[in-house]
Amino acid sequence: MAFSKVLIANRGEIACRVMRTAKALGYRTVAVYSEADAGALHVQLADEAVCIGPARVSDSYLRVEAILDACRKTGADAVHPGYGFLSENEAFAQACADNGITFIGPTPSAIELMGSKRLSKIAMIKAGVPCVPGYEGADQADAIFIKEADRIGFPVMVKASAGGGGRGMRLVHAAADLTAALATARSEAQNAFGSGELILEKAVIAPRHVEIQIFGDTLGGCVYLGERDCSIQRRHQKVVEESPCPVMTPELRQQMGEAAVAAARSVAYVGAGTVEFLLDSSGKFYFLEMNTRLQVEHPVTELVTGLDLVEWQLRVANGEALPLAQDDITLTGAAIEVRLYAEDPGHNFLPQTGPVLRWIPADLPGVRIDHGVFSGGEVSPHYDPMVAKVIAYGKTRTDAARLLARALEDTVLLGVNSNKQFLVNLLRHPVLISGDTSTAFIEQHFSDDISLKPATADAESLAIAAALIMHRQHDAGWHTGLSGATPLKLQTGDSTQVLSIHCHADELTVSHGDITTRITVLEASDSSISYELDGVRRRCSHAREGDTLYLDRANGNLAITDTTHAAAVTADAEGDGLLRAPMDGAIVAVLVKEGDRVQKGQTLAVMEAMKIEHQLKANRDGRVASISMSEKQQVKKRQQLLMIQD
Repeated sequence: MAFSKVLIANRGEIACRVMRTAKALGYRTVAVYSEADAGALHVQLADEAVCIGPARVSDSYLRVEAILDACRKTGADAVHPGYGFLSENEAFAQACADNGITFIGPTPSAIELMGSKRLSKIAMIKAGVPCVPGYEGADQADAIFIKEADRIGFPVMVKASAGGGGRGMRLVHAAADLTAALATARSEAQNAFGSGELILEKAVIAPRHVEIQIFGDTLGGCVYLGERDCSIQRRHQKVVEESPCPVMTPELRQQMGEAAVAAARSVAYVGAGTVEFLLDSSGKFYFLEMNTRLQVEHPVTELVTGLDLVEWQLRVANGEALPLAQDDITLTGAAIEVRLYAEDPGHNFLPQTGPVLRWIPADLPGVRIDHGVFSGGEVSPHYDPMVAKVIAYGKTRTDAARLLARALEDTVLLGVNSNKQFLVNLLRHPVLISGDTSTAFIEQHFSDDISLKPATADAESLAIAAALIMHRQHDAGWHTGLSGATPLKLQTGDSTQVLSIHCHADELTVSHGDITTRITVLEASDSSISYELDGVRRRCSHAREGDTLYLDRANGNLAITDTTHAAAVTADAEGDGLLRAPMDGAIVAVLVKEGDRVQKGQTLAVMEAMKIEHQLKANRDGRVASISMSEKQQVKKRQQLLMIQD
């Protein structure tokens, strides 16, 4: 069982995070990477690295034989799967065992059982773990589901047995809607997980989502390490994770912890695992599912316990006993984590791809940032758009939330849009600060937040951009001696502003419409600008790509393009008839052909990026004049794909 070299069968921030602890314990490390990840940070940090195939995950990170071959080539005698990819694949765990390689995780049988919502729920009921009333039978006929829903009582939740993340899940309020919900959930589950098996549960409305971190060793030991509240979600995806839970009591923690340990013991669980519960307003809790791996949000548990969970994983996999007994585990302070994504909240959280022009993670006491990016790297269209996990620790929950918001504001990500301001506004929302949150929080309290609207350039941002453009144009500095006005035309999204600039020494007077802004530049470089405006001195990080400036402003990545000398266009770009790729990705389907008549809003093609399919729609009525794309073609952001004419 003893091992000396660990291959991390993953990528990005989790691969980097596992390597840090493995190295600290004296293990050699091996990275695997796809052709698209050849320059990735996790490849740079590893002692050795092996390419395992093309960009598509099915051709690389999900290829069991390729990963086993990388173990053979490098002599790696242990595999850490991270999370996602093959981390909960019982066949992969078994293949490692069959080849004499230690799988740093639970047994294949535990993974298999807990991977089925239906079978795991049956096992939990036998183990005495509180479960939501429902139906988890093998008979999948619609008539049976209709009968059972009537017994359970509406509203009910239809769930895919084999998966998670909100896919294959439908909330049904009335019997008349159940048949349609079963059909769509079954189809979605089949496409996403390869299994259309469903379960039915009584819907617990607006509960808290509370999960218990458990750990088991090979000697029969099993403990729980407190809880994480993951109630704040968007489309069943976790957004904010924290420990401890704001409404937790010592008595309730013990009850939930002992239930989680009972769940783990029922399958002889080994390693790190998470038992997820729904907690209602009366204090009753119900088993939801068990994740047989390290969770994305494990850092909050590490910060409040002072423990390294990856170290525990490595020790347990090496046959050691758990480092601490239950009575020795204590929670101190509060920790909160958010996930920084390359996505655009102002356009329905559309995933973003492209080069990372500048990446500067915040450097503050009590702040931890787990990431796998660097300036000059890129956000690939082939993988999940999470850029980093930002975690803050404080003496109190309020301290942690305040510090985390500050850490996000101090973190610079330029070149791709992010959900940075969305997260900052969430963390400063009075309802979140009060702790009175549930899974319905965003829908009930946050649907109209300014961060969910397309970013616009305010007067200060336009003044900063003008100052940087003028500074670049005049190599001699600010003492230009220009007496007349200099015109500038700047575009942000679909909005264009015509500015008039007067320079006098280090001061610029920027006018557009009825607004006049005076900005004094104190210092300017290729990465930041210090300025004074209305008697207040501030700094702003920036990056440049061609004629576009990226400012670290309201949405964390305000793109302002200098179109002063661009050729005039007569058509409104919003309805110019050109279909462009919204991001890097692959064309899945072309739904029209040249000569077809189309209407504005009609879906013309489907592209895949970051594991999500996106419908590309016509921006005007007309006839398809030309098509410059084909199925399976890889395309770049803003690449022209199709033209519509009258």
